Order: sequence, then structure tokens, then C-alpha cells
Amino acid sequence: MVVTHTFAAGPDQFFQQIDNIIKSHSLRSSESLCRLLQYLAKQSLDHPDAPLKEYQIATEVYGRPADFDPHTDSTIRVQAGRLRVKLSEYYASEGAADPIVVKIPKGSYHLTFEARSVEARPVDPGVQPRNGTEREARGGVVVEVVPASWRTAVVLLVAGLIVSLIALGTTLRNRRLPESTTVKSGIPATGPLADFWRPFTASAEDPWVIYSNAAFVGRPETGMRYYNSRQDSKVAVYDHYTGVGEVLAIHALDEAFGALGRKILVKRGSLFTLDDVRNNNLIFVGSPSENLSLLDIPNMQEFVFQRVALGDRKGDLAIVNKHPKPGEASSYLASPSGAALTEDYSVIGLVPGMGSGRYVMILAGTTTFGTQGGVEFACRPETVEKLLHEIPGSGTEPIRPFEALVRVKIARGVPVAAELVSVRPR
Repeated sequence: MVVTHTFAAGPDQFFQQIDNIIKSHSLRSSESLCRLLQYLAKQSLDHPDAPLKEYQIATEVYGRPADFDPHTDSTIRVQAGRLRVKLSEYYASEGAADPIVVKIPKGSYHLTFEARSVEARPVDPGVQPRNGTEREARGGVVVEVVPASWRTAVVLLVAGLIVSLIALGTTLRNRRLPESTTVKSGIPATGPLADFWRPFTASAEDPWVIYSNAAFVGRPETGMRYYNSRQDSKVAVYDHYTGVGEVLAIHALDEAFGALGRKILVKRGSLFTLDDVRNNNLIFVGSPSENLSLLDIPNMQEFVFQRVALGDRKGDLAIVNKHPKPGEASSYLASPSGAALTEDYSVIGLVPGMGSGRYVMILAGTTTFGTQGGVEFACRPETVEKLLHEIPGSGTEPIRPFEALVRVKIARGVPVAAELVSVRPR
């Protein structure tokens, strides 16, 4: 008969396991997830019968205000999902031999602590243990434990297979890139496009592109408008819409980075966290009016998005020129909403990120087509070259942080031309 033998473990061992996970490579770079894991562990062990609610986690762990509404803010669900992924990564690598497995069951925020099971068989003195196992008699059964070295070997074998598949996929992808633009033998691509995007291609990690997806109420068939927290607290909110310009902008960025032998990773704005900006190079696509994540990070200082407060254009989104030079306007707006859209303005800005050596590129228009035009401007060698000429030190040194304002001409919903209006070094 085969039975299962488990060992007894108490709170001390559970907290020690949490500490091991927090110190691991999988989580040590994510302060917010570490705080969440510590909190969930303490609540789960100290109050196992008390339900854990999103509101409680949001206010006690992340300092959200008292009016936090989990129905319209998915922060806690997103963070819990990220933590589940990190726990899986940990137990697939560093924690493969750990005696305690920590999980977050779907639909709950209470942690479970599972002792790894080992297979036990009846004692048979005449049968020798299998090679590489230990046999121990316990209460009439023999517990056979596979050594950690076997588990390590299996993990290494799986990891090697994954690396091989990634290498094969990279090889096949690079074969599709134009021969003249693929990065080979560690030699970086050259030219204005390579110089402009070098802060994002010099790093070993691929940059994340965070695109705007504003929160709306209503549906396309009945009418939609932007979500207003003061009047829509009990209304269903949809954050899975984005503009045509943002979609085509992502395509332009993918082509530009492909030409440089690199790729981009894409995430919608509502899933963005501050850990992302600390740990990655980021490219933001879309204005702060929809890409609200921009409000929480280092941002533009010279060309700033603001709503018009007075006059005929009251409520329209403008780009305010904080320090106009001779011949420059104090603010720039797209064509009026009641007329055909023929002109828009976009900002292109490189600013230091929150993490050491990290950068943030902001590409945003006052409309979706202005955003598209600004991104396409930053993805064409001939227009990027003009911009580089206006940034002091470019060409002889790595590109420095800057802010630029671009005028975008639009015809029938398509950006057809773009020109520099002004450039400011940071």
C-alpha cells in the first residue's frame, strides 16, 4: 500500500519560508510585492478565519484613500496576479527544493502553506532502495525521499530546454529582419535611429511600452464618455479601449526596434505599477489625460498638458509652453472639436527614470492622431536626425534628456506630416 507522509510545520517555519521568498531573486527587486506577501502571510496566519478584502489590502498595504473602490480600481487584483506569477517563478527555480510551498488560491487573498509530500511504501527489508534515494522506517512504513540533487537536475534540464527554445525563437526572428539592419556579433546598429534609441537598446532588457487606455462608462452602441470619479462611483467602468493612433504607434515602434535587432514588450496603462518604472526602461504612448500612469512618474517640465480653463476652448486639452522663446506661443491646441481635425501637437521627451540608469520616453499628442504622428516622427531616421541636431552633444556623446514639441498635420484621420516646433535640453 502507498501512503503519503507529510511533516509538521508551524508559524515559525511558515514565516521563515516567507522571508526566504522575499530575499530571493524573484521578488527582491519588487518592494510592493514583498510588502503584499508579508501582509498576506501575517493576516493568513494570525487571523485565518477573518476574510481578507481588497479594500483592506488597498488601504493598509498601499495607503489608498478611504474612498477606494475595488469595483473601479483593479490595483489589488493586478498585484495579487503578479504575486502569483512570481511565486510560480520562485518555486520553478530557487525554491524547487523548499519543504514548504506558498500559494494564493484563485478567488482568495488568504495564503496556503503546503508541506511537500513524499511517497511512503511498506517496509520490505529484502528490497534495497532505488539508486539515489534514502529509506527511513517510520511507524511501519518506509519513506523514500528523492535527494535535492535530483530535483535540481530536473529544474536545470527544464531551464536548459526553455533557454534553447528562446534561442531558437530569437534565431528565427532575426532571420526575418533585413540583412542590413540586424545587429550582429555584438556590433551596435549605427545611424540616427540607433543613436536616438540607444538608451533603450544598450540595456540587456527589452523596454516596456505603456499605452493609454482610459476608463470609460457606457458602451459604443449607447454612447460612451470618460469616467468621472465624482459621479460614476456605482457605474460599470471599462478600461479596455484605446485609440487608433496608439495602435498604429505600437506598430511603428515595433518596426523601428525590429530594425535595430531588438523587440518591445507591451502593457496597457491600467496595469502599470511603480515597480515597472523602477526596474525597467519605459516608453509611454498617449497623453496624460488617458495615460494616467504618467502622473506618478518623472514627467515633462517644459511642455505640459493642461485643460483650458476659460474661453471658447474651455475643457480642451492643450500643451502649455512653460518658458516660451521669442516667436513661440504660450500654448498649443489641436483643431477645434467642432471642425475637421487637420492639426495637432505632440510631445517627445526623454527623461531619467526612477531607477538607476533607467530612462522614460514620453510620446504623446493631445489627440490619438497627434500621438501617432509624434511616434512616427521618433521612428523615422530622417526626422530623428533633425531632432538630434537640436539636442546639444548628440552625435559625439550619448543622447541626453530633452523635451521636444512637434506639429502634426492630419488629413482624413491620418498623420501626413510632422515638423519640429521647439526643443529643450533637460
